[in-house]
Amino acid sequence: MEKRNDSALFFTCSLIEQLGRTLRRKRGDIAAALGEAGVRTIYDHADVLHCEPIEKVTDDAIGEFGLTAGSFDNVGEARYAVPDVWTMGKVYARLIEDVSGEEDVIETLLGVYSSWIDERLSDYNSAFYYQPRDYLAECCRQGIALDG
Repeated sequence: MEKRNDSALFFTCSLIEQLGRTLRRKRGDIAAALGEAGVRTIYDHADVLHCEPIEKVTDDAIGEFGLTAGSFDNVGEARYAVPDVWTMGKVYARLIEDVSGEEDVIETLLGVYSSWIDERLSDYNSAFYYQPRDYLAECCRQGIALDG
């Protein structure tokens, strides 16, 4: 198990968000399509990848990992202001930081993105992603949405 790198985690989560928006796929589907090896590659190289525009890194990742488009469009369906890619990257990264404990950060990342909370955080017509980080972490740990 490698030591958690919060900057690499933030970039990895932001890239997953950008990939999801570009390909119109759920963020959990992107994480699953990348798989543990793909996510770990991005995480391990985040210090170099962040030097490029995220749009270029996105295009490169689509080709390298053979990612395909879908029809999920939470940005287009949003009735209110849409948080930017970096904001959502921060939300996911903080959540993963808060629930990872002693677990491998990549395993925790994949667990968060494959859980129910991914759908709730991707609903830009709700305010769930604006909740305090300790609230989101407790929701994730409990496996329930405390806001109903």
